Amino acid sequence: MKCPYCGAVDFDKVLDSRPVRDNSAVKRRRECDKQRGGCGRRFTTFEQIEELQLQVIKKHGGREPFDRNKLIASIIIALRKRPVSSEQIEQIAEDIEREITNHHEVEVSTRRLGELVMQHLMTIDQVAYVRFASVYTEFEDAAQFRDIVNRLSGQKQPV
Repeated sequence: MKCPYCGAVDFDKVLDSRPVRDNSAVKRRRECDKQRGGCGRRFTTFEQIEELQLQVIKKHGGREPFDRNKLIASIIIALRKRPVSSEQIEQIAEDIEREITNHHEVEVSTRRLGELVMQHLMTIDQVAYVRFASVYTEFEDAAQFRDIVNRLSGQKQPV
């Protein structure tokens, strides 16, 4: 630690520490130690965890910071006029974000995000799942819709 007054490096001692900001940071009262060549003045420091910003790798290869609001917006579009609460939507977004961060990923592809959304939508609303899948997988014809509906209903594809 560098003293803000005299510039002495590593001549400080911690006098007091206490958690702040809901235990997400530590406030420390320090003193530049005169006995070791410092100035004897006191100063305060704050320490907090530096969170890594999750990056999303776009289809074209570009990167942008993960935006939870964008994730929620895409889920809401798929769930428009469906009987799913806003709490359930928030829970899906939270589960997806937690799954990514629990795997210590600092980058995630839009493809991976789409797959995670589809997994969650399949369990809560199959209509929303088909809506999302049609955009995400870029359906080109009605046969692709039929295939996904047949898979959901457990039926074999007609000949």
